[in-house]
Amino acid sequence: MIRVRKHVVLLMGIFLLAIGGTGCSNSTSGGSGSGKQIVSVATVQPDSHPISIGLRAMKDYIEQNLGDKYEVKIYYNSIMGDNTQALELLQMGTLNLVATSGSNLESFDNMYKIFGMPYLFNDEASFRKCMNTESFANEIYKCTRNKGIEGVTWFANGVNNIYSVTPIYTPDDLKGKKFRVQPSEANVMTVTALGAAATTLAYSEVYTALQNHVIDCASNPEMALVSMKHGEVAPYYSYTEHQIFTDMLMANSDFLNSLSEEEQAVFHEAFQIANTIECEEWDKQIEEYKKIAQENMGVTFIKVDKTLFSELEKPVKEELLEKYPEIQPLYDTVQKIQGDRL
Repeated sequence: MIRVRKHVVLLMGIFLLAIGGTGCSNSTSGGSGSGKQIVSVATVQPDSHPISIGLRAMKDYIEQNLGDKYEVKIYYNSIMGDNTQALELLQMGTLNLVATSGSNLESFDNMYKIFGMPYLFNDEASFRKCMNTESFANEIYKCTRNKGIEGVTWFANGVNNIYSVTPIYTPDDLKGKKFRVQPSEANVMTVTALGAAATTLAYSEVYTALQNHVIDCASNPEMALVSMKHGEVAPYYSYTEHQIFTDMLMANSDFLNSLSEEEQAVFHEAFQIANTIECEEWDKQIEEYKKIAQENMGVTFIKVDKTLFSELEKPVKEELLEKYPEIQPLYDTVQKIQGDRL
């Protein structure tokens, strides 16, 4: 039943693209008879999200420089399906570009498991330094080429900290607590190492679960406090900084290969512009959300000694590296880029 529904959504996506005058890289219909090639882009985010703002900056640059040849059409709010469905459309060539969470790419290649590793990065500045280092980012980007898709840039997605119904100062405060996690091996291991009980729940269910004490705590960037109103039911936010994930802009490889050398240069620059604008907007919005959470929702922000938490996660890192040896070179590169770690 689930499989049938999934393919129905995919077919609907193809139909929507077809009637909208969009499609894969060899389509040449602009809807207005312009003959321009449509570049179709999908994101699950609303048009106000930092990623969407970055994508619009990308669109503007491409159309300013190649407007006689290309028109960029962005589909927001999961109109092309969820992340998994959009990635399938990308593989098929129905979509040209998809902005997606890095965790959704773990099923394409184990390289993406590196981002689930606790305390991989010293802080968000170290994370961005690594992602802006070609020797690291290119290994990530190219690892899925054999699946017909590849990364072209990354997007900031914040730092995962713990928010809860009672204050968390040390790992002892987490013992026996029911901790919501996404369905990921690394997430379950990370939470268990802190003495909490991992509870898998959909993001949309977290508010009610916190309200009804089905769970005691969860982990997300500050944005969740306001955008999902989690701060109403979990008024303590502790800066454990235990995970830093990334979102990715993925491209259909055949589409990229179809571009001329001149066009590739323009698109490459557009991808970098999308990254820069998205990161700037993310930083701006996070500060705004923190202010709203503190002043309007009464959320208390707590600074903790991260070493108390990171020490407990060392065995988790060792186990993940042993189980997935292909991520060891990436891990070593991170250590080299950011120097001494916690």
